[in-house]
Amino acid sequence: MNNISIKKRKTELLAPAGNMEKLNTAVYFGADAVYFSGVNYGLRSFAGNFNDDEIKKAVEILHSNGKKAYVTLNIFAKNSDFDNLDNYLSIIKDSNADAIIVSDPGLIEYTLKKGFKVHISTQANTLNKYAAKFWSDLGAERIVLAREISLNEIKEIRDFLPDNVELEAFVHGAMCISYSGRCLLSNYLSERDSNRGECVQACRWEYALNEINRPNESLTIQEDKRGTYILNSKDLNMIKYIDKMVDAGITSFKIEGRMKSPYYVASVVNAYNRAFDYYYQNSNNYCLPEEIEKELEKNGHRTYTTGFYLQDTMRQCLETSKPLQTYSYTANVLDYADGYALIEQRNRFKSGDVLEILSPNEYYNCKIKVSEMKNIKGENIDDARLVQEKIYLKTDIHLNKGDILRKKIN
Repeated sequence: MNNISIKKRKTELLAPAGNMEKLNTAVYFGADAVYFSGVNYGLRSFAGNFNDDEIKKAVEILHSNGKKAYVTLNIFAKNSDFDNLDNYLSIIKDSNADAIIVSDPGLIEYTLKKGFKVHISTQANTLNKYAAKFWSDLGAERIVLAREISLNEIKEIRDFLPDNVELEAFVHGAMCISYSGRCLLSNYLSERDSNRGECVQACRWEYALNEINRPNESLTIQEDKRGTYILNSKDLNMIKYIDKMVDAGITSFKIEGRMKSPYYVASVVNAYNRAFDYYYQNSNNYCLPEEIEKELEKNGHRTYTTGFYLQDTMRQCLETSKPLQTYSYTANVLDYADGYALIEQRNRFKSGDVLEILSPNEYYNCKIKVSEMKNIKGENIDDARLVQEKIYLKTDIHLNKGDILRKKIN
């Protein structure tokens, strides 16, 4: 990413991937590992996901770039889910994935006996050192801790476990109002099972509270003009406290977001990658530069919180479900030659607009004022309004495939 000598990391930045584009984005922007799901057995059924051939290809891409691959099997399984499980497990084993992420006790025991390296999912709700030791004794190599836990409690768990058992924890992204995602709202309100990958995020909907003897009279609960959002959680953001998470004994820092956009993956992975590099240069005095912190304001998010880590739990719920965002995802860079970047449009922009570069390279946050554009036929244009149109953009900055352009929202 830069020419500064950086002490070798002892931590892992773990990024989400809902499809191959997001996986490649995570790799390009500096993730150490990526977690993703096959078509079945994962908790994000609508994320796109990876078919059997794509699982193998994804692992190949990750390993060829020195990254690790973790496949999620984190549904709460029913008897029928075991009928085709062996076939699916053989596909994962043949792919040489580094581990699987599992929450259901039956699946955990089953896959451990099959010789898989198992990471215990956050949905197993591991909150204490004795539960962690239970999974460790069973053979798990990593435990993804529940989100409802403080850094002090994590330190106690770390000290209680063998050194070879790793701890993983979420560092950024959406949070659930229910214990680490074990929610039934979606089941009751839409007949889509949240514990089998079909959550509709019913906690983000608008709600009103009624007293039973006054069914037509809504009661106020910190209500604004748009409604009441008593179930809606803020988004986690711990980038300013990486040092404290490292000190607590966390090995893998997990970003939520398999259903988010490639731009979200790029922006968040880029910010945390730079933050970790900064931490390892300044581990004795970690004070995050404002430029890195501001990067996380440029993608769509809800108001940020530190969740339960710093024991500030009263501030987790949110007053609105409207996302915040200061920049729009404008274009992907496909190539560069002879003073022109070949880009693929994602949101409209025009001549005269100023675009900002999102990149893992040194021209991160540099600006390009749009002065000359051509369509794929070589015709001059001044308005990039066609969705996913390929455009030649004149710029002296030598952009790379994988870079992203964005525009400040007025």
